[in-house]
Amino acid sequence: MTTMLIKTASALFALSLVGSVMQPAYAQSFGDLAAELQARQVAPPANETPSNTNWQQGTYGPVTPESPMLNPEDIKPFGSELFTGGFRGIRADGLNPEYKILPGDQITLRLWGAVDVDRIMPVDAQGNIFIPTIGPVKVMGASHNQLDGIVRAAVRKVYSDNVSVYTNLQGVQPVAVFVTGFVNKPGRYAGVPSDSVLYFIDQAAGVDDQLGSYRRIRLIRQNQTIAELDLYQFILHGQLLHDQLQNGDTIIVENRGPVVTVQGDVGRPYHYELHPQQQQNNALSGAAIAELTQLNAGVSHALVRGTRASGPFANYLALADFANTPLNNGDEVLFIADQHDNQIVVQLEGEFMGQSHFVLPRNVTLQQLLNIIPIEPMLTDFENISLRRKSVAERQKQSLDDSLRRLETTYLGAPSSTAEESAIRIREAELISQFVAKARQVEPNGRLVVAHEGEIVDIRLQDGDIITIPPRTDAILISGEVYIPQSVVFVPGKTAMDYIKGAGGFSQHADKKRVLVVRQNGEVRNANDVALRPGDEILILPAVSTKNLQLASTMTQILYQIAVATKVALDL
Repeated sequence: MTTMLIKTASALFALSLVGSVMQPAYAQSFGDLAAELQARQVAPPANETPSNTNWQQGTYGPVTPESPMLNPEDIKPFGSELFTGGFRGIRADGLNPEYKILPGDQITLRLWGAVDVDRIMPVDAQGNIFIPTIGPVKVMGASHNQLDGIVRAAVRKVYSDNVSVYTNLQGVQPVAVFVTGFVNKPGRYAGVPSDSVLYFIDQAAGVDDQLGSYRRIRLIRQNQTIAELDLYQFILHGQLLHDQLQNGDTIIVENRGPVVTVQGDVGRPYHYELHPQQQQNNALSGAAIAELTQLNAGVSHALVRGTRASGPFANYLALADFANTPLNNGDEVLFIADQHDNQIVVQLEGEFMGQSHFVLPRNVTLQQLLNIIPIEPMLTDFENISLRRKSVAERQKQSLDDSLRRLETTYLGAPSSTAEESAIRIREAELISQFVAKARQVEPNGRLVVAHEGEIVDIRLQDGDIITIPPRTDAILISGEVYIPQSVVFVPGKTAMDYIKGAGGFSQHADKKRVLVVRQNGEVRNANDVALRPGDEILILPAVSTKNLQLASTMTQILYQIAVATKVALDL
């Protein structure tokens, strides 16, 4: 009766979860298996750590120790990457179609037909070139692509027929421009009139990150400001319009304006400078910062911290409310993805039928999902289901890193009392350093054992879980420190030593006392404690080659830890 109730409840849940599932006539689900194969309905451990990840939108919740905050001193101003030498790498020649002709420029002129002229003519101080038999022609201020038309029109006034005209801008006069203000190397720098302001600021080693402004740059000519430039417009929109430079012009980088520091769930943390007009118009608000910042997907809140007239200030706001929040110079904004989805996404791998990804309600348990998975019992090893979880892999990695740090701290700094002991310490230090370097490259698989002796613990699923339903197999895998690692057919009654002998026996580096059996469900046991069954892996760990018993014991424990986390015998 109880079994029937479980099956009925599972079927109703399946219909509400994913709708009706079309199954072949020969297929069964876990809910159709015999009662003795049903999982034990065991509540998840009370101390189970919830996942910090979301399959669709990244990390949720306030920033955790795994995502440390940066010190404001370590954050660069937005736009600081501009001045790394890229604008001064190749000097322009100024010969572009929009170049405006100036006194001192050299123009090649060729006339043939009724009159012959072949000269390189300078543009005089009045902006003219003088053509024999024709007279002065005004070319100053004309663009390079207008030059030929102006000269041709002047020639036609005197020689209406039988004269051909060719012009070319031979070279332009260099200019010297002063760069001052809050730049790293103020000075007088050479270029050509058509060079950008960025070219000259880059020659001055860029804007001073601590004091200079990226939003207030003035171009001064004869004591008059002829252009005010905002480098944010160039970074975001590619706009940087100013007149052609002239000899003696001055570029002034003003002092930095109000700054708001942004970090958290953003593309990259930056100090963002607000334009003075925004402050004057009371527009120094969260909306201005949100427009500049590239937010990660899922960002829902902003934490604002700063100082007001009444003292330290902090406020936690939804993103919509943050847009209307006034900001002050020196504020820090932490963008946070702090929303909780009512659904999770889990994945299946291995031997099963149907879809491999499931979008499920939160708090769904493993058994509730398995009850709707169509399987072929003859092909599926449903007694050895396991689960891979990112939070488990992170804890395994952290535990391994802690063990390696303790190993380094304990042995690499130990003193030596004699020369012989010192030599031994040096050899041990080399061994430890090589071992730690290899071990730190290990990536745990996050395998969580949920099946034991044919029973499944009904744990709560988390977002991003990968459930492994292994296929049935008749093979035994022998790996690690044997001469011929191989996969062989399982034979009832044979022991682990029988299989090891068939693989050529232990290698010279093998630890004969450390023979492990790794089950398909991820469980790791000592070979002397269990009977082998199909699908097992016999894993022989390497021996630690040192006479220091305490060091050997520590390294052996770490090797065992790696074997459990990765199913690999790390080679020493």
